[in-house]
Amino acid sequence: MNDRLAAAQAALNAGRKDEAIELLKSAIDDNPAQPAGAYRVLSVQLYQANRFDEGDVYSAIGVAQHPREFDLLNTRGVILRKLKRYPEAAAVLERAIKVNPKNTAAPSNLGNVLLDMGAAARAEQYFAKLARQDPRNAEVQRQLGRTLQKQGKREAALVRFRSAVALKKDFIDAWLDMVGDLNDKNLSQEAEALCERALEANPGNERLLEAKAIVVRRAGQARRAEAYLLELVPSLPDAAWLQYQLGTSISDYDRDRANVHMRRAVELAPDNLDYLMALIESLERTRAGDEGANIEESARLAHRALARKAEFTPVHLKVMQEVLVRVCAFEDMAELGDPGTIARALAESGRHTALLKQLPQIRTDADRLSILEAHRIWGRDVERKAAEQPIVRPPPRAAGGKIRLGFMSSDLRRHPVGYFTEPLFEHLDHERFEVFIYSYNQGEKDAMQDWITQKVTAYRWWPDISSRDAAQAIANDELDLLVELGGSTHMNKLDVMAYRPAARQASWLGYPHSSGLSTIDYLIVDPYLKPEREEFLIEAPMLMPSSWIALGRQAFPEAHVIEPGAPFERHGSITFGTANNSYKYTPPMFEAWARILIQTPGSRFLFVRPEGGTATFRDNVIRHFGAGGVGPERVDFVTVRGAHMQHYNKIDICLDTFPQTGGTTTCEALWMGAPTISLVGPTLYERLSYSILVNGGLEDLCVTSVDDYVAKAVALSADRARILDIRANQRARLKASPLGQTQQFAKDFYDMVARTLSEPAPKKRR
Repeated sequence: MNDRLAAAQAALNAGRKDEAIELLKSAIDDNPAQPAGAYRVLSVQLYQANRFDEGDVYSAIGVAQHPREFDLLNTRGVILRKLKRYPEAAAVLERAIKVNPKNTAAPSNLGNVLLDMGAAARAEQYFAKLARQDPRNAEVQRQLGRTLQKQGKREAALVRFRSAVALKKDFIDAWLDMVGDLNDKNLSQEAEALCERALEANPGNERLLEAKAIVVRRAGQARRAEAYLLELVPSLPDAAWLQYQLGTSISDYDRDRANVHMRRAVELAPDNLDYLMALIESLERTRAGDEGANIEESARLAHRALARKAEFTPVHLKVMQEVLVRVCAFEDMAELGDPGTIARALAESGRHTALLKQLPQIRTDADRLSILEAHRIWGRDVERKAAEQPIVRPPPRAAGGKIRLGFMSSDLRRHPVGYFTEPLFEHLDHERFEVFIYSYNQGEKDAMQDWITQKVTAYRWWPDISSRDAAQAIANDELDLLVELGGSTHMNKLDVMAYRPAARQASWLGYPHSSGLSTIDYLIVDPYLKPEREEFLIEAPMLMPSSWIALGRQAFPEAHVIEPGAPFERHGSITFGTANNSYKYTPPMFEAWARILIQTPGSRFLFVRPEGGTATFRDNVIRHFGAGGVGPERVDFVTVRGAHMQHYNKIDICLDTFPQTGGTTTCEALWMGAPTISLVGPTLYERLSYSILVNGGLEDLCVTSVDDYVAKAVALSADRARILDIRANQRARLKASPLGQTQQFAKDFYDMVARTLSEPAPKKRR
């Protein structure tokens, strides 16, 4: 046995670490009664090799054999920290401290574990003691600063960080802590200036160069960040971080070129999970070229990345969720964890955009309240940061002037948000209102944007601006009401609302849920969209009399031709279908759809989605239908983006998604004469189609249980006369309905705003 230990030491001396590890493992496996040194060496080697699961096993055996071996206890503690088993790690490190109170390694490691656990006050006790023992230890000064920073003691933290860099000017981590603190406080100019100071002390340091790029980009100046990074490329042609940051900086306005840089980053650093996730996300978001191939590559990379799920951060969870849900990889999604836990982690890390994709996972009222609380968690953090750097509010305007109404959205262009707001600009009430638009769109101006610009008082287009600067500029316009239309969707800046740039603020249209900000006073709804229970909304409902939307003419023109008759007459059988976004698909929904097809002999299902060009999506969909007894020959796919309206001529009956229903797609289906069956729930995102169908005269197609959903679809499939009637006459009915009466809709909207502003502001509903 001693021969194996000697051989292991010889292998280590020769640099053959893997061989040494196997020799030590075999010796322990044969006889656990090995010297403490064998366990100590093995645990350290497994830790350094990132083989933490094995390190856990063998360090546990070692501690059992040698319960008072300080180095072994300390190493086990850091291994458990890597496995994110923080309470166990803390307990082991506390034991190590008792064994050797004078050794500083265990208190330092315990302080780090406590920081991981969010117990910054306890961590401060350990690092403060270490700082008193060794005040010239730069690392201890930095860690003490981190504990203070976590507790909101910003000035005290900065003192410690400054001490750290004064003691050690090349202490890059401490420099970055200070930069990160300023960046988190939205002090971008100060953060950039600090980067320059750090670079003066550490010329050419790549981590500091990268930090400067991040600061500039997060200040909303993506093009300046790009120019800065391109200047560095000749001197750093093989720097993976540089390629990654370039891809990230330009992704909003040049996705194809961003993919080139992302791929290069992964080639240069194949083990970097952040770079891999960035490529996965960018491919999933690429709309140009072969979208199906892009999604497929993204999904396959995501599937492989699951092997590293123990390393996933909330950022990684967001990316993985968005890709996997898009291709209906529900089993892979389950490996990510419990939806409620994921939602909370996403909110705590500031990933509001990912919360939208959590809505389809809701099943119970407890889930509904849980996702609402996740939004609140995000909102409280954003409001705290905004309060630390408040904007300057101009004095109140003189009474008696026109109402100043603002709309904030980067989608007031050729986009569904632009189409649904069109009636308000077409029939703008100039006698009572001045209307201001605020957009952060990174793309090119289009005809719709030009048209809106001509209708309103001002169209502020700020593609390169920070959230705080945008809030200040909006405040300078002295609005009476600011309405945000985008939530946290792509290129929008929901956090601007946290600064309260307008006297009163509202959400409408772009996000089917409360945003989480208490600074948003209202959410614009109608009697059908309004949630059943008050506690399902954070904001006060701002009520339209009939419909919360109307069909703008540019999105719903007569040019979309309805073919005579119905699809079943042309194909000999009923075709069900959907054009809804695939992130809304769920296993219970597929079960219901399969039941409908089974009970409708000869029927088929058609997916009108760009994901149809993705093998993984098709295979998963066919498998889910197959589990319900529906063969693959009954499931069809039309791969299309944008030019999809004509394909409603192939669908007799649209089946709505649930629990999150359609919105735009339900309007499109009815415009093309395709009735939609919808399952109605108690919250806003479960009632979008309900509002549309009621206002469109098809309330009877709305049900409140899955069994009724199936029965309604089967019954309608047998009512061929009604399908033909809806196909022939629904468009005319829509035009005559509240959805089609755009002038009345605009009057109702402006009357609602004027009435709301004449009333006392609502109380906060936290």
